Amino acid sequence: MKRGLLFFVLGLTLFLQYRLWIGEGSLAHVKSLKERVVSMRTENLTIMHANSLLKADILDLRVGLDAIEEKARSDFGLIKKNETFFLLVND
Repeated sequence: MKRGLLFFVLGLTLFLQYRLWIGEGSLAHVKSLKERVVSMRTENLTIMHANSLLKADILDLRVGLDAIEEKARSDFGLIKKNETFFLLVND
């Protein structure tokens, strides 16, 4: 009886130690998940910042014509009537 109980306790201890150090939910697994959470939060902050810049651009384009004109000049090479276009080329 005592021998069976001893083997049971020993087996249970080994099983729990395995789960603690190696299995799913182990200390190493939890640490890697925490690192992944930190990485994802950093990525989310970067994306949120980019989204806020895009939202500001959208608001600016909806409200003011100056922003639309500036965008057309920089992206599409808009030239107004009676303006001279200069293209500077670096060697």
